Parts: sequence; structure tokens; C-alpha cells
Amino acid sequence: MSSSSIPRAGLILLGLLSLGWGFNWPIMKVVITEIPRWIFRGDSILLASVGLFGIAWFSGHSLRVPTGRWPQLLGMATCNIVGWNMFAIYGVSLLPSGRAAILGYTMPLWSAVLSAWFLNEPLTRRRLIGLALGMSGMALLIGAEFENLGRAPMGVILMLIAAIFWAGGLVIYKRNPLPMPITALTAWQALLGGIPIALAGHALETVEWGRISFWPLFGFWYNVFIGLLFCYWAWNKLVQMVPAAVSSLGSLIIPVVGVFSGMVFLGEAPRWQDFAALVLVLTSIATVLLPARPSA
Repeated sequence: MSSSSIPRAGLILLGLLSLGWGFNWPIMKVVITEIPRWIFRGDSILLASVGLFGIAWFSGHSLRVPTGRWPQLLGMATCNIVGWNMFAIYGVSLLPSGRAAILGYTMPLWSAVLSAWFLNEPLTRRRLIGLALGMSGMALLIGAEFENLGRAPMGVILMLIAAIFWAGGLVIYKRNPLPMPITALTAWQALLGGIPIALAGHALETVEWGRISFWPLFGFWYNVFIGLLFCYWAWNKLVQMVPAAVSSLGSLIIPVVGVFSGMVFLGEAPRWQDFAALVLVLTSIATVLLPARPSA
């Protein structure tokens, strides 16, 4: 499919998805100022799963999990929902939101490494170049954290672990794709991953919803309806509508939006290391994700 044949609706979805997930990085920092992390992620994921099940049902998709595939589904939920969300929410609490977004979207680099290990996919020269560029960007951000009052780069480490979990979930799926609609698959992952997070949150934390001020509460519902329900649906729809290269490029826009929305809404002032790391990481992801030019 050429770029000229991409449906206009696909381009609109791509733009909305990039804005929805990009703006969510500074929004999450606002939410956790008043809503405890575990309750925030657990409750928002469970509420979003209800909406995803509704979309799947109204779309006429089967919600049945194929026989014998529950262990794989649980593994994907553990990586994509529990691992990614919990490490990311602690990472973003320790970092500027833009820096957290850059690190979170190193996922394709880790996916390339894990795919070579578990799926025997070759580490081509392009992938090795992409990994080198990405590691250089990460090194810049780790160094910037050490310079900041000499503190250990714990936020960087947590975000990298989150990205590795996200990549692990992708590899679990690629190893033996589940034969079920993507929307139903996403809904089941959200439900299975959201339940333990919510239970742990309400056992370990407390919140008085009536005392939450407007913007953290707005951010919570933004996560339910935009960051989780709409964006997951839009991503699944986008995969069906546009070429893989276009959806891959869409993922490159998200950390850019994350960096600049943090500047606008939170007054964050990125340093030269942040901008340099952003360029390196985006270049590295493009190198890993975009298809090679066919030979003549």
C-alpha cells in the first residue's frame, strides 16, 4: 500500500493516537500528586477493560480465549499491563515526563534484542546500528541523572525495565500469535493485569475520591477514556488500516509530544542531553522498525 492510498481516517487516527499517548506523560505526573500510584493504574485499567470488552462485543468479535492459551495470555498481561504500567508509573514519578517518554519508547530496541534471543530473528546490521544509537541516547540520560545532584538514575532504570517488559509481551505474542481478535485480546489483558494491580492498590493504599482536586481527577478519567480505552482501540484499528511503516512512524511522534507537552503543561525545561537523546532514540527506532529499501 502506498502512502497515497492511506485512508484519511487512518491519518486522523494516527494524529489522535500520537497526541493522546504523548499528552498522557505529563498528565500521569499530575494524577499521582493526589491519587496513589497502584490505585490509579489498577482502577483506570479495570474501567478501561470494561469499555474494551464493550467495543469488542458491539463489533461482533468473539471474546472466547482459545483452549490451552490461557498461560500465554497471562504472560502477555503480566508483561504488557502489570510490568509496563507499574514500572512506568514509578519511573515517571522520578523523572521529567519528557525524559520518561523517551525511555519508555525504547521498547522496539529491546524487542529486537529479545526477538533475536527467543525467536531466532537475526540481528542485522541495521538493527545493530539502531541499538548502538539507542544505547547512546540512554547513556546521555543516565549521565544527566548522575549530574543532577549526584543522585542514582533510579528513574531511568525503572523506565528501561518497563520498556523491557513491554517488549517481552510483544515477543510472547509473536512467538505463537493468539488466534483471536486484537480488541478482545487487549480487553482480556487489561482485565487480567488490572485485577492484581487494583487489589494490591486498595490493600496497600487509601484514597478519598471526594477530596481529589479537579486536574488529578481529570487526568484519571483522561487515562480511562483516552490513554487506555481510545488509544488502545485506535492503535488496533490503525494496524488494520495503514502500512506497518506508517504505524511505526506514529510511535516515533509520541515521545516528541511527551517532551514538548511536559514543557508546556508542567514547565519542564529539558536540557541539551534530553534533546540529543530524543534525536538518537528516534533515529534508532526508525532504523530498527522501518523496512529496508528493496533492492533494484
